[in-house]
Amino acid sequence: MNIGNPCARMQRWKAAASVSSASVAALMLAGCSGDTHLSFLDPQGPVASAQRWDFVVALAVLVVFVAIPVFVLTPWFLWRYRYGARSSRYTPKWNFSGPLEIAFWAGPVVIVVLLAIIVWRDTHALDPYKPLASDQPALRVQVIGYDWKWLFIYPDQGIASIGVFALPVGRPVAMQLTSATVMQSLHIPALGSQIYAMGGMVTQLHLQADRPGRSLGENNMYNGNGFHQQRFTAVAMTPEGFNAWASEVRSNGIALNEQSLKVISQRSTRAELIAALSQPRSPDGNVYFSGATAALFPAVVMATMGGTMVAPANAPQEPANTTAPAARKPAEPATEKVQ
Repeated sequence: MNIGNPCARMQRWKAAASVSSASVAALMLAGCSGDTHLSFLDPQGPVASAQRWDFVVALAVLVVFVAIPVFVLTPWFLWRYRYGARSSRYTPKWNFSGPLEIAFWAGPVVIVVLLAIIVWRDTHALDPYKPLASDQPALRVQVIGYDWKWLFIYPDQGIASIGVFALPVGRPVAMQLTSATVMQSLHIPALGSQIYAMGGMVTQLHLQADRPGRSLGENNMYNGNGFHQQRFTAVAMTPEGFNAWASEVRSNGIALNEQSLKVISQRSTRAELIAALSQPRSPDGNVYFSGATAALFPAVVMATMGGTMVAPANAPQEPANTTAPAARKPAEPATEKVQ
């Protein structure tokens, strides 16, 4: 019997091992690219960390109850009932087996029950409307989606930005979102939780960064030719660094007035916006504004409801928790939930 060249077989085994190692490494590195974090597989906050754990648990359930039985039983069946096997019992009139019926149905039932428990528990625990537990007050950020850019307003700091979303490490961020145009979807995978932004409505999102770093943010809802450029960088800074950044923006930012709002409301990418503003380009390619107030966000919500895209510069001061229609979520039972 020819068993082949042992050296050749060894080479094939080494090649297979190399491919397997590369696959594992690719999976582990899938969450990062350079110094920018791209995925919940490389979590930068508690929400994304919980999402990664849920992914691992769901994967473990599927592996234990689906993959392992398939990979173990398939070769066993092929061997036991192979042509010419003498030890297998031949029962051509067989039609029912209680133990087999129980085994066949028990697996799917267990999988569905376990996944249902995981989904129910973590849907409530990771509710984007639920504030994150912390001993620090949440940083308020109001987000307006335009074509094709996101405007981040910091009403308590009196500033705004396009292209960068800055947040202090270890402090929760309470975000209110709306759209001045079509429906959009804000997502920062490394921080967790995607949420929709809709014209004339307000949605909420709570996030937190655990360590300094840069994470990719984007719009997941197609909204035209510039969709692929509607990205931003979420930059987690130390609290001191965030305060210094906010002070710098207040001192050197473009005035956020009616004229600049008209330019922002035009369909344009960030690069086109910078050109239209006729202002010196910032070194990092982002746009910074000073003079932002809490009145702008509710004014944009009401203006969008009225069919316009530009809020008046002299909008009356309204509280941040405006009574404009909000995207409501189903009521949840009064049970204790773990973030």
